[in-house]
Amino acid sequence: MADKATAENAGPGQGATVTELKPVEPTPITAAVENEAPAPGRPRNLDLIMDIPLKVTVELGRTKMVVHDLLALGQGSVIELNKLAGEPMEVLVNDKLVARGEAVVVNEKFGVRLTDIISPMERIQQLK
Repeated sequence: MADKATAENAGPGQGATVTELKPVEPTPITAAVENEAPAPGRPRNLDLIMDIPLKVTVELGRTKMVVHDLLALGQGSVIELNKLAGEPMEVLVNDKLVARGEAVVVNEKFGVRLTDIISPMERIQQLK
């Protein structure tokens, strides 16, 4: 219970209420259902973030061009990229490189077959 000093028992010139605050112990975040078993090989607290959406981008290559050249593009135009034919495409998650792969066609849709996963150490170096 907090101690209060009110205008009735305060000294001269003191009309405000003063409240003494006590710190509250933080409570740890736990899974919503305590009896629910975590997925095999995955800690329970990781389940809390499994449905967070991420932006996944597959980059074939990049180039820079001036506005004049961009406006001159039309059907059949060719844009030269900074990568060579056959070079792996980059897979980025939230604009951070996580893997490299090659283009494949699956059920008439393009896909990426991962050929190289970036090591945790390389990913940490990207953050610097």
